[in-house]
Amino acid sequence: MAEQKNHKPKIVVKKDSNKTPEGGDKGKGNIPRFNMNWIYILIAVVLGAFLFLPKNSQNTVKTKELYEMLQEEHVKEIKVINQKRAYIYLTDSAKKLEKYKKKNRDQGISRSFNPNGPDFEMETGEIKTFTEGIDQAQKELPTEKHIEVDHDTEPEYDGVFSWIIFFGLLLGFWYLMMRRMGGPAGGGAGQIFNIGKSKAQLFDKDTKVNVTFADVAGLEEAKVEVMEIVDFLKNPKKYTDLGGKIPKGALLVGPPGTGKTLLAKAVAGEANVPFFSLSGSDFVEMFVGVGASRVRDLFKQAKEKAPCIIFIDEIDAIGRARGKNAMQGSNDERENTLNQLLTEMDGFGTDTGVIILAATNRVDVLDSALLRAGRFDRQIYADMPDLRERRAIFDVHLKPLKIEKDLDRDFLARQTPGFSGADIANMCNEAALIAARKSKKVIEKQDFLDAVDRIIGGLEKKNKIITPEEKRAVAVHEAGHATVSWLCEHAHPLVKVTIVPRGRSLGAAWYLPEERQITTTEQILDEMCATLGGRAAEYVTFGKISTGALSDLEKVTRQAMAMVSIYGLNDKVGNISYYNMNEGFTKPFSEQTAALMDAEIKRITDEQYERAIKILEDNRDKLDQLADKLLEKEVIFKEDLENIFGKRPFEKEEIEDAKVVEEKTSTETTEEKTEE
Repeated sequence: MAEQKNHKPKIVVKKDSNKTPEGGDKGKGNIPRFNMNWIYILIAVVLGAFLFLPKNSQNTVKTKELYEMLQEEHVKEIKVINQKRAYIYLTDSAKKLEKYKKKNRDQGISRSFNPNGPDFEMETGEIKTFTEGIDQAQKELPTEKHIEVDHDTEPEYDGVFSWIIFFGLLLGFWYLMMRRMGGPAGGGAGQIFNIGKSKAQLFDKDTKVNVTFADVAGLEEAKVEVMEIVDFLKNPKKYTDLGGKIPKGALLVGPPGTGKTLLAKAVAGEANVPFFSLSGSDFVEMFVGVGASRVRDLFKQAKEKAPCIIFIDEIDAIGRARGKNAMQGSNDERENTLNQLLTEMDGFGTDTGVIILAATNRVDVLDSALLRAGRFDRQIYADMPDLRERRAIFDVHLKPLKIEKDLDRDFLARQTPGFSGADIANMCNEAALIAARKSKKVIEKQDFLDAVDRIIGGLEKKNKIITPEEKRAVAVHEAGHATVSWLCEHAHPLVKVTIVPRGRSLGAAWYLPEERQITTTEQILDEMCATLGGRAAEYVTFGKISTGALSDLEKVTRQAMAMVSIYGLNDKVGNISYYNMNEGFTKPFSEQTAALMDAEIKRITDEQYERAIKILEDNRDKLDQLADKLLEKEVIFKEDLENIFGKRPFEKEEIEDAKVVEEKTSTETTEEKTEE
């Protein structure tokens, strides 16, 4: 009997077919924090206004209007500045005239005429033409009343000052951008030269972490290994006296949501030594060499505060295997960062008291040099929790909740096979939300069951439009699954069946998988037969089939392929596996072998489909009863099947207390079968 690989089948749900974000009060007592960026923006606006807005507020006149002023003897003096602009000074009597006051108002100048400065101004154009025009306008006036044009010069700073302001704004913008990129790393100032500083967050005696090992449930073996690392730092002499060396690194490995980061937080809370925490992506930057520089700075700080711990979350961001898909001639910043990390880990002595913790769920893509002995000396697996561990996780997450008395926590643990610690935390929170939505004072058992349904199957859509023919087909399909799974010895036992649409599915069936480490051929075949029961029921009842079994067919095909090509459970292909743990499924076989595998996969699925049809034909009356009950009630439970089929003859005794289960259970989850 071949040992089952640690893969994770889908969930047995057969889906066929006035607070601020931080939680504080956002109210009258809050005062906006001062931000230097507002000062920079204000300076830029003032300089821009000085640069681009008009420099003078004098009224302007046209050439024709100037000629009329001269002919009416309203001009006292005309002064030409730098051969470009002409300043016109009016007589005292002319300043009192309404038409000139109105001209000021029309051009937005509300002040009185300047007693010292010019009253109007205009561009002269070519000086010779300008002076000739003035003389021509005054030719009918007596000679003694002619106005002579005076010429004067003034220094011009506008051009030079404009360039100074332009470059000042450009340098200011560059400074702000570089400050943003540098961030607050390497000291509070966040200067542009600190961009190569480490972004690690330091936790020490002044910033105590409140998470301890008591808050981590379901990872007993992993906690033992991690606690040993903490003991290395607290009592190093106990190990060094015997000639042992403190390990340099430990890698936390496991599926998402199993508590790797939580375990690292507990280490920070328990170790009582400086703890540097950062993510693998914190080393990645758009500038070449920044990642390597941050690695050097991180280890420099760690050596100064030794003994200490460095925690790198999601290390696969920089730890991927080198040389894959790299463009020829390109400078891969990620590889430079990884090279520097490898050098630093193997470069400092083992007696410095610096230990590196890292976490990832993609250990298969990490570089082999990172995993060799002397760098990450040990790998700590955070696996999916078994029955006992789920019970312990529920104890942790139910503490802050107001739950009903005598809530059966063992029942909740049995109802959540394949749930990770994060899934259980989400389930408890969802149950609290459901209870609050129903205005309950405490969270009841049914709220937790509704939360499981919500997480696995999706939100109910009772208003979805379904024709009576479609509803009948869905009911028959679901009844087929329930019937075949009830009558197959190794199929998962049924929990609930519904034809209320959930998410994108038209119906769903919940099964409770057996928690096991290995799977036999008979168990896989029974599961395949139960999966094909929906399509077989459609054929038996209506004499035709539909597209509703898409996900059923996908699941069955995967199982048959695994039997033939991975687990070596087929007599004709033999005890051969074409699965590589690091590279996935490979194809080192001939076309003849591929044809044989295809034929065996089809044979297995066809046999189980015919078997499902025979089971349903032999129990046609019970299938119809079950479908009718589904149409009537929309939701049926295990008790309804017992009323129709009788007690399941090969039903195993239910485990009453999860705490007394001694055998290690598998991470297999409820299989999910979606019907479109």
